[in-house]
Amino acid sequence: MIAYVTVGADDMARAKRFYSAFLPALGYRLTEGPEGLSYALPVESGQSPVLPDFYVKAPFDGRGASAGNGAMVAFEAGSQSQVRILHAEALAAGGSDEGKPGFRPSYGPHFFVGYLRDPQGNKIALFSSDLAEPGRDDRGHQST
Repeated sequence: MIAYVTVGADDMARAKRFYSAFLPALGYRLTEGPEGLSYALPVESGQSPVLPDFYVKAPFDGRGASAGNGAMVAFEAGSQSQVRILHAEALAAGGSDEGKPGFRPSYGPHFFVGYLRDPQGNKIALFSSDLAEPGRDDRGHQST
């Protein structure tokens, strides 16, 4: 199980604006500290943490942050509509488009995804794969 994911950022204000444009809508709560931004899903008293947490921090080695080539973090949205809305909000909050929300021929018929880059260049995916929603191959009926 993945416990947490960390991406580097040189400008925490820009990173906060970008990630706060969509992570709270997915249920994540922000805790801000001198070490950076910590986004976690809420946990009730006595409950085990809901993982993974997502951290945005300056690199520990003190050098500039850089995006990993081929690295990507994907967040699951509740619906195709939410993918569209959050993709647009993240773009308005300083992200750049890496692929408009939609179906991709190389993925399953219900995998609806939009891709972004955060202000530091980290690649982010927002996706929904709700079988109750129309899929890529639907023609007025649910595909199997």
